[in-house]
Amino acid sequence: MRVLGVDPGLEITGYGIVDYQKNNFALVECGLIKTKPSEKLEERLKRIFDDLKEVIKENSIDVLVLEKLYAHHRHPITAYILGHVRGIICLLARENNIKLAEYLPTRVKKVIVGNGHASKEQVQRMIFKLLNMDCVPSKFDITDALALALSYCYISKVNL
Repeated sequence: MRVLGVDPGLEITGYGIVDYQKNNFALVECGLIKTKPSEKLEERLKRIFDDLKEVIKENSIDVLVLEKLYAHHRHPITAYILGHVRGIICLLARENNIKLAEYLPTRVKKVIVGNGHASKEQVQRMIFKLLNMDCVPSKFDITDALALALSYCYISKVNL
């Protein structure tokens, strides 16, 4: 099973692909899609859409995993913008007949670290360890995306 985790953001979208077979994980690819604040919203969304479409096309994805949207009442604009990015990612999953899964951040942290309120650094170290990576990912966006993918693998293993 090939799982794509995506940490959506308008400026930086992180992604990570994990192969999961017979209780073994293997890192396939991870990276960032960056847009410029000086670009129009529609151009930024198109770049994210096109780049993720290419990642999906090149990697035969079975499942796409996103973080469930959580909006804090003090930051409604952030939720609004994130909703745009999440929308195009959900559309990509549908267009490519890919199963879509969503998890709350606390569930992902609980699955990966054992603590639903773990720090980003703790998640990062655990991802590094679980995937036997050569170096720690430079951005939390990558780590978060890989954590989403691995969480799906662990949760689906339990539910089999």
